[in-house]
Amino acid sequence: MRKNNNEPRLLESNGFQSVLSSVVSIVIGLLFGMLLIFIVGAVDKNLSLSAAWEGMRLVIGGLFSTGRDASGALSWGFNSINFGNMLFRATPLIMTGLSVAFAYKTGLFNIGAPGQYLMGTMTSLMIALSIPSDKVPPVIIWILAFLGAMVAGAIWGAIPGIFKALLNTNEVIACIMTNWIAANVVTWLFDISNFKNVTESTKSGYIYKTSVNNVATTKLGLDKLFPGSQINGGIVIAILIAIGIYILMTKTTFGYELRACGSNRDAAKYAGLKDKRDIVLSMAIAGALSAAGAALYYLSGNTELFWSTYQSLPAIGFNGIPVAMLALTNPIGVIFTALFMSMLNIIGLQITSLTAYNEYITDVIIAVIVYLSAFSLLIKQFISRRMSRKKKEGEK
Repeated sequence: MRKNNNEPRLLESNGFQSVLSSVVSIVIGLLFGMLLIFIVGAVDKNLSLSAAWEGMRLVIGGLFSTGRDASGALSWGFNSINFGNMLFRATPLIMTGLSVAFAYKTGLFNIGAPGQYLMGTMTSLMIALSIPSDKVPPVIIWILAFLGAMVAGAIWGAIPGIFKALLNTNEVIACIMTNWIAANVVTWLFDISNFKNVTESTKSGYIYKTSVNNVATTKLGLDKLFPGSQINGGIVIAILIAIGIYILMTKTTFGYELRACGSNRDAAKYAGLKDKRDIVLSMAIAGALSAAGAALYYLSGNTELFWSTYQSLPAIGFNGIPVAMLALTNPIGVIFTALFMSMLNIIGLQITSLTAYNEYITDVIIAVIVYLSAFSLLIKQFISRRMSRKKKEGEK
C-alpha cells in the first residue's frame, strides 16, 4: 500500500520517465543497427547470414568479446582491454557532455564545446611540454597544465557569453564563430611551435606525447584492474567533477541562480539576480569543463595530437551534445551515457576486426541514437501521457 497518496509511484516519477525515455532511444538505435547488419549480411555477396548473426551478437555483447578461438568461433569473457579503453575514451566524453548539459541547464546551448576543447588541448600540451620535468616535479607540471587548460577553456567559453549578455547575440552563432577561430589559432600556433614530433619521419604532423616529458596522468592502480588498456585516473577525476557539478546545480544558491536565469532571464532580473553575470559565468564554466576533457585525454601520456588536422573541429566536442541530450542534461546521467557512447566505439572496433563488416555500421547505429536523443523529451512526454492515462483508467 502507498503510505501517502500524494507520493508519486515509481512509474509516475519524473526521474524514472527520464531514464526510460533514454533507454527507449538507445534500444531503438540498437535494434535498427542489428536490422541493418542483417540486411547487409543477406544482400552482400561477401557476407552471409552467419556473418550477420555474428555482427548482431557483437552489437549486443561486443564489449565481452575476446576474439576467436582455435575453431574460428567468437569467444567471450571479460576483456580487460575493451573495458579499460571504454573507460578511457569515456573520460573526455563525460566532460564535453557536462559542458553542454551545464549550459543547457542555465538556458544556453553551448555548441562551442569543440573550440573550447581545442583551446584546452593546446594549452595543456604547451604547458606540459614546455616546463622541464628535471627541474619541476611532473605532478606539479600536470596540475599546472590541467588548470591552465581549464582557464583557457573558461576564457574561450566566456566570449560568446559576453556577446549574449551584453548584445543579446545568439550564443549558437557566437559559438560557431569561436569554434573556427580556435581551430585555426591552434593549428597556427602548433605549426610555429617546437612541439612537433620531428624525430620520427612518419609522425612529422604530430605533437609529442606528454610521456616524453615524464608528465602523465596517474594510473591510480586501474592499470592493474584493466591490464593492456589505456586507462588512467582521468576517469575518476571526470566522475568526481560530474558529481561536483550535480551538487553545484542542485544543492547551492549559485546553482539555483543560474537555473533561475536560464528558466526566465527577465523574471530573474526582476527578482534582483545578476543575469548578465550569470550568463557569462555559465558559459565560462561550460568552456572550462570542455577544456578539462581535452586535458584529461592528452595529458594521459599515451595519446598524441595530429595538429594539422585541426583546421577541422574535433568530433568529441560535438559528441558531447548527444551525450547530454540522452542524459536529459542530468550531470550524473552524463556519466552513463558517455560510457554507453564509448562502448559503441569499442564495439565498432570489434566488428571491424572480427567480421567482414566495417566500422561504419556502428557509426550508423550511433547516428540513429544521436538523432533519437533529440527526441528524448518527446519520448518522455509520450511515456508520461501513457502513464497518466493508465492511472485515470485505474481510478475509474
